[in-house]
Amino acid sequence: MNIVILGAGTVGTSIAKLLCENQHNVRLVDSSQAALERSGEGLDIQTVHGSGCDAITLFQADVSNADLCLAVTSHDEINLVGASLARAMGAKRSLARIFNPNFRDFSTFDYQRHFGIDHLLSLEHLTGLELAKSIRSTGLFTLETFARGGIEIQEVEVQAGSKVIGQSLRDIELPAQVRIGLVSNNGKSYIPHADDTFLAGDHVTLVGEQDAVRGVVKMFQHKPPRRLDVIIAGGGEVGFNLAKSLEGERFRVVIMESDEDRCRYLARRLPKTTILHAEATRRSEMEEARVGKADVFVAATGRDEDNIICGVEARELGTARILSVVRRPDYVNVLEKLQIDVAVSPRVVMAKQVLGMVSGGPILTKGETADGNVLIWEIEVKEGSPVAQRPLKELSLSQTLIASIVRDDFVRVPTAEDILKPGDIAVVLVDKSIASEAIKIFATPV
Repeated sequence: MNIVILGAGTVGTSIAKLLCENQHNVRLVDSSQAALERSGEGLDIQTVHGSGCDAITLFQADVSNADLCLAVTSHDEINLVGASLARAMGAKRSLARIFNPNFRDFSTFDYQRHFGIDHLLSLEHLTGLELAKSIRSTGLFTLETFARGGIEIQEVEVQAGSKVIGQSLRDIELPAQVRIGLVSNNGKSYIPHADDTFLAGDHVTLVGEQDAVRGVVKMFQHKPPRRLDVIIAGGGEVGFNLAKSLEGERFRVVIMESDEDRCRYLARRLPKTTILHAEATRRSEMEEARVGKADVFVAATGRDEDNIICGVEARELGTARILSVVRRPDYVNVLEKLQIDVAVSPRVVMAKQVLGMVSGGPILTKGETADGNVLIWEIEVKEGSPVAQRPLKELSLSQTLIASIVRDDFVRVPTAEDILKPGDIAVVLVDKSIASEAIKIFATPV
């Protein structure tokens, strides 16, 4: 694929290297000649000196023939304009990295649609979701990175004594707006068949419209499950997105943040999260926050060194599970030696996202559950594909589930009677073992 990257910083350079290793043609654009020289050293790429939001520069980068344009500079405005220009000049798809969370708030203004950009991605948001996936048991929560967060995802444990035990999926009367996307037990996940029955201890992931999903939860749980205590060190965007992903369900979330103004901001935006004005690198304040009693401690400050200190202190205080954000790749081995259970790198998270976008065919983006058994695809429905010709109930969808569709910027759960239309974006769950067969219903005839 031909890929144009706007921005030769650490993120742009790491993506360029990754794409080169996967045999893609890469052009790297930056306004700093020195940055281009550093980034291009040792890589088989073409560099273009100029602004990423200058049409002349984009023309020189041959963006009109690009399969994908990635705008990943350190400036939101350049990324938005550059990705929008690239799309208008002929790039098949474009992505803009953003820092300001307001640009992802579609309730106030839809920047993505306004600028004609295919994806707005925040490293901090993706990192927060990756941490949430590690805290949850199945990892289907990564669905929130697809379909623009327009659907509700709830993970529930089937409790002993609940009325669904022993019943098949076929016999359970679910609302039309809800799907059971995944069942997980003993660390293995699968897409349930109509004849599959539920056992006590199964973890079931529900996908659908918010009110309908919350009503279905009661079918699996006749009493509230034990809530887990999660303490997050650092109230930056990573900590904020993680807390937002967890609060209000089976988690009691506490954020330790040293900046008083940021604490006020977090308190307004996270009504179900406890905000402590505290310095997480000080042992005395960690003890006062009862870190040692927490089920999970997440070190998500803006500095790797502080995250290491917090993680070590939390381990000594007795926290059951430690997660940490690590930005420098050479720190990963250090964290393993210090018995940090999970280390999440924003750079690696972004790399996974980008590789999913360059898979080719109808698949726009790829992901997978934590155990790798179930794939998550974001697919553009093409003219002439089988899925655009017949109702879903007439298609062979064994071990495959269309969890949601985006049509005219409206997200909903499809019914068995629906026929997808060309241009729809479908979020699809598919068992990895039959992926090559499942993609055929979305492929156009040769």
